[in-house]
Amino acid sequence: MRALAPLLLVLCLGGCATMDSDPTAGLEGADVTSRMIDGDRVEEYRVQGQLQVVKVTPKRGAPYYLIDRNGDGRLDSSKGEGPVSPVMWKLFQWD
Repeated sequence: MRALAPLLLVLCLGGCATMDSDPTAGLEGADVTSRMIDGDRVEEYRVQGQLQVVKVTPKRGAPYYLIDRNGDGRLDSSKGEGPVSPVMWKLFQWD
């Protein structure tokens, strides 16, 4: 059982790192609005005026993304969660 714990930890971390590459990578030609809010950089990516991705780079910590998955111009949320979720973090990157 003790030997199984490290394997489970690695699998859990691997699951956290399964986010696709940078969600802003496919948005060439998007209008990007960048502003600072309380030391955090907030970048909004819009295509033809419609909000696609919001990238938040905190003063401390890893950047995270809020994504419009269904194209309605609103950031998506999951059932039973708050108005903006899930937040996506890029924890690891392999080249």
